[in-house]
Amino acid sequence: MLSVSVIIPTYNERENIRLLLPLVCEALQGRPHEILVVDDSSPDGTGSVVAEIARGLTQARLLSKPTREGIGAALRYGYDRAACDVILSIDADLSFSPADIPRLLEHIEDHDLVLGSRHSGSGCYETPNAAIALKYAFSRCGNAVVRAVCGVGVRDFSGNFRAIRAPLWRKIQTRENTNALLMEMILRVHRSGGRIKEVPVSFADRRFGHSKLNLWIEAPKFLVKLLYYSFRLRVLDHP
Repeated sequence: MLSVSVIIPTYNERENIRLLLPLVCEALQGRPHEILVVDDSSPDGTGSVVAEIARGLTQARLLSKPTREGIGAALRYGYDRAACDVILSIDADLSFSPADIPRLLEHIEDHDLVLGSRHSGSGCYETPNAAIALKYAFSRCGNAVVRAVCGVGVRDFSGNFRAIRAPLWRKIQTRENTNALLMEMILRVHRSGGRIKEVPVSFADRRFGHSKLNLWIEAPKFLVKLLYYSFRLRVLDHP
């Protein structure tokens, strides 16, 4: 049985992380695992909450980053310190359900990268209000554009709910510090010949706190990165 390192990036997620950590442990019951919470020096005391929980939950460990550089940098910081066969990352806000973790791991035995997909098959993106509906529209259309431009048959490039084999992670050598790392990871795995699988999952609104993603700032940045990687992939044959 493959062991699993779970990476959870956090910034001001004190209430959510209290609920999430026990649920992750429950989802991985019977499987060797560790949980690395990478906290970007949250001013709300998220790190202290994780340290408190870790005293009674030996699989959990706090990794504190001194500077906030973006979700990509936080994920890389955790991925690079993972000790298990498989590295799985999930958002801290409970939008992705830890109950779906076993479904991703079912497929990692036969694939190199397994993506929890909100936009394929029976995947679901809940839209309880107009603001969330707008985010859904951006996500759906944005991912369709990435798929068309890059020519990679993936429907959800931007979800942080995925599992990758640790040796492959160490091979692909990502560079991005923002959420563009999620796209970069897929493109580099694709270029390396890795086997990619999408598993439909549900995506709910966060339980507590506020989203850190500003669409009007991040969308243009993501578009620039998309054009950059598309050029490298299609013209230079290297992501």
